[in-house]
Order: sequence, then C-alpha cells, then structure tokens
Amino acid sequence: MLPHWLSLMIASLPSLAWACVLFTVPLTILSFAFGIAVGFATALARLFAPAPVAAVFRFYVWLFRGTPLLVQLFLIFYGLPSLGIVLDAFPAALIGFTLNVGAYSSEIIRAVLVAVPKGQWEAAYSIGMTWSQAMRRTVLPQASRIAVPPLSNTFISLVKDTSLAAAITVPELFRAGQQIVATSYEPLILYIEVALIYLAVSSILSSLQVRLERRLSRYGGYIEAAS
Repeated sequence: MLPHWLSLMIASLPSLAWACVLFTVPLTILSFAFGIAVGFATALARLFAPAPVAAVFRFYVWLFRGTPLLVQLFLIFYGLPSLGIVLDAFPAALIGFTLNVGAYSSEIIRAVLVAVPKGQWEAAYSIGMTWSQAMRRTVLPQASRIAVPPLSNTFISLVKDTSLAAAITVPELFRAGQQIVATSYEPLILYIEVALIYLAVSSILSSLQVRLERRLSRYGGYIEAAS
C-alpha cells in the first residue's frame, strides 16, 4: 500500500497538471509575447521618439517597475470596476502581467539596442538602407543575441509569478492547489507538490535557455570569424 502522502500527490496530480496546462502555460506565453511587443515599442519610443512621447513611456516604466505586481493585479481586477470597467479574472491577469513584463523587458531591449555599436548604423546607412531596414537587417539580429539570456530569465520568472493570479481567482496551478488543500486539509503535501511542478517547468525552460544560448553563441562566433 502506498503511503498517504504519495497517494494524495498522485490523486491530485491530474487536477494540478490540468490547471497548469489550461491556465498557467497560456497565461505565461501570452503575457510574455504581448509584454515583449509592449517592451519593444516602449524601448523604441524612449530611444527615438520626441521628448514628450518618450516622457510618457518613461513614466509607464517607472510606474510598473516601482509598484508590486500583486498590487497592479488588484488595481486592474478589483479597482477598475469602480470606474465601470469590469474584467474577467484571466483577461485582468493577462493585462497586468503584460504591462509588468513590458516595463521590465523594455529596459532590457533598450540596453541591448544601445549596446550595438553606432558604426553598425553608419555602415547600414552608407549602403543606402533606411532606418527601418537598418533596424531590421543589421541592429536587431545583433541585439537579439545579447537579449536572449535576460529575456529568458524574465520568461522563467514569469512562470513563477503567474501564481499571483490566484489572488484574483484565476484557476491556475497554485489556485488549484489551494482548492485541493481546502478539501484535503494537507497543506504541506499539496504545496510541496505545487512547488515541484513549478520547479520542473522552470528546470525544463532553463535547459532550453542553455541550449539556445549555446546555439546563438556558435552562430555569433561564425559571424565574428567571417567579419
């Protein structure tokens, strides 16, 4: 006969895994994808837009980097209804995570764009490229190699941060664990299991990050050797 703790873990695993697949993974992927888009637009605005526009985006970054993510989620889900804006839990979480990721990723993207030598811009202009062509064909390929490690870390952190969505009733992995605890009265066993699932997902992503970095490093080496 299996020990009680192991039987409980096995019995609760399908519910936890389903919550992870149905809510945690989509919330992570969508928030990161939209957040990168917001972060890229913000970085470009801060670097190249007129001063008044850049100031608006600087304020956005300052606001979302300077306040806790949990407070941001509460403001969106519980606060906006006071203004007549009512959102379901998942869209509210998606908006909150997207804006938070956008603020942090914008700093990463802005830094890697600045790290590309100005000579690359000048070389692109010298052969007749427009600004957009220089950005797309010359600057972004070099900047993306630099950005992969920090953005990968942001993605892995986001997987764990999605547990905060439980506070606004999104039925993701941690929320599912809370619901099982409420009926089984075994918080230690269940929360250890939830932690192990997060650990497994983060470990897989970390392994993929290492492989991607190695591949990009070899690719970068070929470019440097050719040049």
